Amino acid sequence: MKNNKIVIYIGILVVGVLLGWLLFGSSSNKSTEHNHTETTETNQMWTCSMHPQIMQTETGDCPICGMDLIPAGQASSDNEMGFQMTAEAIKLANIQTTIVGTANANGSTLKLNGKIQANETKSASLVTHIPGRIEKLYVSYTGEQVNQGQKIATIYSPELITAQKELLEAQKIQDISPGLLTAAKNKLKYWKIGEQVIQDILNSGTIRETFNIYADHSGVVNQKRVAVGDYLSTGEVLFDVQNLYSLWALFDVYENDLPNVKVGQTINFTTPSTPNKIFKAKITFVNPVIDPNTRAATIRAEVNNTTGKLKPEMFVTGELATYQKSNVLAVPKSAVLWTGQRSVVYVKIPDTDIPSFEYREIELGEANQTGYNVISGLEYGEEVVTNGAFVIDASAQLNNQASMMNKNVMAKNAIHSSHLPDYTVNTPTAFKEQLTVLANTYFSLKDALVESDNRKSIEGANEVLNKAAKVDMSLVKDKAHIYWMEQLKAIQSHGKKITETEDIEEQRKQFDFLSQALIKSIKVFGIANDTFYVQHCPMVNDNDGADWLSKQEKVLNPYFGDKMLTCGTVQDTIDINFKNPPMQEQSNVQINLHNH
Repeated sequence: MKNNKIVIYIGILVVGVLLGWLLFGSSSNKSTEHNHTETTETNQMWTCSMHPQIMQTETGDCPICGMDLIPAGQASSDNEMGFQMTAEAIKLANIQTTIVGTANANGSTLKLNGKIQANETKSASLVTHIPGRIEKLYVSYTGEQVNQGQKIATIYSPELITAQKELLEAQKIQDISPGLLTAAKNKLKYWKIGEQVIQDILNSGTIRETFNIYADHSGVVNQKRVAVGDYLSTGEVLFDVQNLYSLWALFDVYENDLPNVKVGQTINFTTPSTPNKIFKAKITFVNPVIDPNTRAATIRAEVNNTTGKLKPEMFVTGELATYQKSNVLAVPKSAVLWTGQRSVVYVKIPDTDIPSFEYREIELGEANQTGYNVISGLEYGEEVVTNGAFVIDASAQLNNQASMMNKNVMAKNAIHSSHLPDYTVNTPTAFKEQLTVLANTYFSLKDALVESDNRKSIEGANEVLNKAAKVDMSLVKDKAHIYWMEQLKAIQSHGKKITETEDIEEQRKQFDFLSQALIKSIKVFGIANDTFYVQHCPMVNDNDGADWLSKQEKVLNPYFGDKMLTCGTVQDTIDINFKNPPMQEQSNVQINLHNH
């Protein structure tokens, strides 16, 4: 019986491979045949899935790792729990969906009026981190789209000119007073002047008179606060921006209807500008205060607006299905995938240009004639896959996204196997030395979290990013090269997120993911003439546990700081002789999968 299940699953994986070809390969082949036409008509760019910094106007092989380039516009969804499929792939796999809860006839429907508003959590101000006079603005009008990292202004700063002079003077006497040079560098870093820029100033001995300001957030400019020639202090606002990819739909609900409205319910609505399009959104907030004039409370639903069809202040008309408390939400048996103790369904993500499906773990109750009662994990009105879920899961697994065999997704394309390869023998010493330097930089970040110092954490994460970028990826080849690139992506992704927030708990969450990638890297490639300790606290992440690296055997917990400073144990000791246990052969892995 088990062998039959394995054969079935292998067959599904084959279909997944075919779907992967449809998703990525077929368009690549067509582009090869008609390369000249596509290049001239659509300006198609090609990139490497492992090295996204590679951008070419023609298809071919990656100059770094030799992998086939893919169309840059066909990257998979940024939602790490979601998986995109083309219409052609959906048709081939015969994907069918059902809206759960719509068959219940005991409920009623509320008709609601409302309007679209900007999502307040997605608004931001673009500020100058440098004091000085605005020399040039690169964003000129309200309503202009600004993308994160875009140059928005050039500023002349007398303060920075003085600081650069101090830096160059400190360089001249660094042998006598090295601390003075460090202090001069830190002064520039406080103005967010990057390490590379500082090094360029030291190398050239030339003082820069102007510096560029870059956008920290993406969005549409809704207020322009400066003009050329204005003198600004550090932290003053240049532009207010609003990200319109996520919006709020606000509806008024009379007080006698409020008992039928719950957070998590799905509301369907239309707008006069696109009368034939039905939008779906989940209720995320019910105002606890009644308006004394209208005798109504405002409810709020968050809307995915990646298509750009919705705009703030649009009027909308909504319908909310209500259900009697005695009714139990049920999901069809064909929608449920099982693996061990987990029950899994795939939910269609609403309002996306490309059909997308989200991996979702649910808790089931008793079985009924048509399916299973749902205790948690699904809401009325959500659309679940009832045919072809296995195929989606196999395709998601091949794309290293969340699936039954790959539950824990840290960063896109990361490897999550508990069985690690061993490249220590063939890894050059130079690469091991660079990894050791990276790990030693990581300890400053860890110590900052132990001290619960969010500012030092940002500085430590920046240092980790700088050292990670200097690791010479060309020193490792073939599978080892690909493995390092996957871990590097995770280190850079989560390190960058630490630098973008001052919330210490969010920093610790990202530190967990970064630590996993770094621990894997030093276990797989080895280190040079040093000893590190992998430590573990079982109480992190709601008792799921988390690991970190330490230079000392003594436990100092970065996830709790002073709250539980010594909570944890040493799990592994990594030195120059460390070896991973042999990877388990696939034939010995028991797969327990079935579909009802």
